[in-house]
Amino acid sequence: MSILIVFLCIVLLIVLISQFKINAFLAFLIVSILAGLLLGLDVTKVVGSVQQGVGDMLGELAIIVIGGAMLGKLVAESGAAQQITSGMMNLFGPRYVQWALMATGFVIGIPLFYTVAFVLVIPLIFSVVYRYNLPAVYIGLPMIASLSVTHGFLPPHPSPTALIAQFHADLGTTLLYGFIIAIPTVILAGPIFAKTLKNINPPLNQKISSEAIPNDKLPSLTNSIISSLLPVILLAITTILTTVLKQYDIKSNTLTFFSTPAVVILISLAVVTYTLGLRMNISMKSIMNIYSESVKDIAMILLIMGGAGGLKQILKDSGVSNEIAILLNGLDAHPLVLGWFIASVIRVCVGSATVAGLTAASIMMPLMGQPGINPNLMVLSIGAGSLMFSHVNDAGFWMFKEFFNLSLRQTIRSWSLMETIVAVSGLTGVMIIHYIIS
Repeated sequence: MSILIVFLCIVLLIVLISQFKINAFLAFLIVSILAGLLLGLDVTKVVGSVQQGVGDMLGELAIIVIGGAMLGKLVAESGAAQQITSGMMNLFGPRYVQWALMATGFVIGIPLFYTVAFVLVIPLIFSVVYRYNLPAVYIGLPMIASLSVTHGFLPPHPSPTALIAQFHADLGTTLLYGFIIAIPTVILAGPIFAKTLKNINPPLNQKISSEAIPNDKLPSLTNSIISSLLPVILLAITTILTTVLKQYDIKSNTLTFFSTPAVVILISLAVVTYTLGLRMNISMKSIMNIYSESVKDIAMILLIMGGAGGLKQILKDSGVSNEIAILLNGLDAHPLVLGWFIASVIRVCVGSATVAGLTAASIMMPLMGQPGINPNLMVLSIGAGSLMFSHVNDAGFWMFKEFFNLSLRQTIRSWSLMETIVAVSGLTGVMIIHYIIS
């Protein structure tokens, strides 16, 4: 009976968001409280359980997600993203313009929040389209694919960061595996898949334009790349050092402190405040205004994460998690594939990758204590599933359609299939790494 209640609550969550257009945060709260009551939790403890779940989730994530959003916003506003685009274009040359945009999207997609990055790169894509007179979808899809992959696979993006917290995965290891999977996935879903889209060439959207920052006001290419990737660089260094010290049974409290994701993000933010801010003659007041604006971009995502934490806590406190574990154990499917599948189904129904990932994580959580299930790979498996077949219930679908002036059929043929390739390729990469390390 408890399993049926959980199933019906998940269905209700999907219906509230997709059919009644209820805000995802409110939908999570409604479903969490209802689930608690139906699962037999003491009436006086239901709200407290939800509050604990929300607090636990945001307590782990707030610094990382907000700090990452601040860093990404400064990368955009300082002109670092523009400089990286120019540098990649010069490096790859006109012949490999798709690969240049793909690489640019990957680099700037790591620090930038997805919606901000999407809006930022559209003028960059169209400037290249006008310059080389090539079909916009053919040129732009590799860059958009890079943004999608980094959004779904790599911290400090909100969804993978939240999944890492839920599964108690290691951020550095997940990031390493994520890079290994992301690179071939982007190549397949980007330049290779885009070759099939040359015949999609609608009239260009003439309204798209942006004011480029003068070259003499831009940070250097080296500064731009290092500053953008600084959290990744620091996490890589601390992860490697930690691995080396473990081999010699050496413990370092100092290294443990500096390898903490929140500390890494704060150090990175302090550095880029100078390298992309004060050093480029941007006043501290202006930098702080940029940081304040960045929080608006991710505020609702944080609330959704908190709501998902409330549902997770209800499932835990009610004891139904053990029943879910027994049920999932009885299924003839690998846990990594199962997590991917659940996230995929919810993604297709709801449209939101974040909601799909966090809801799937709540369902898969009871299995994580069992041997043989790698939490880092579960993060990536669910992250890949949460990107499956974006269509008309996803805001990203409509953004891509309108910016590129496409019909519904053309958008499904390009955007939706690209997202599907990302999801399937991501799972394939996860399973390959699983069989290599197991």
